[in-house]
Amino acid sequence: MGRFIALMILVIPGVIAGYGIKLMRDTIFQIINSPFPNLSLQFFIGLLLFFAGLSFIGGFIFYRDRKNGKIAPRFQKK
Repeated sequence: MGRFIALMILVIPGVIAGYGIKLMRDTIFQIINSPFPNLSLQFFIGLLLFFAGLSFIGGFIFYRDRKNGKIAPRFQKK
């Protein structure tokens, strides 16, 4: 059960990051989506979603590796 919860914790931010990539791609091809009034706002929100999802996944993996002792000595807790 614990592995399933960990998988869900990683899948949800992955989907958010994927949606951010989709918004940025739609902006490049000048396709405007419904809740956004202009393309620049759509690109900015897509960039924020992408970085938020990516940073959450990176932080989760970093925390797990720190707990298991698989990181460089300079990143370990003192």
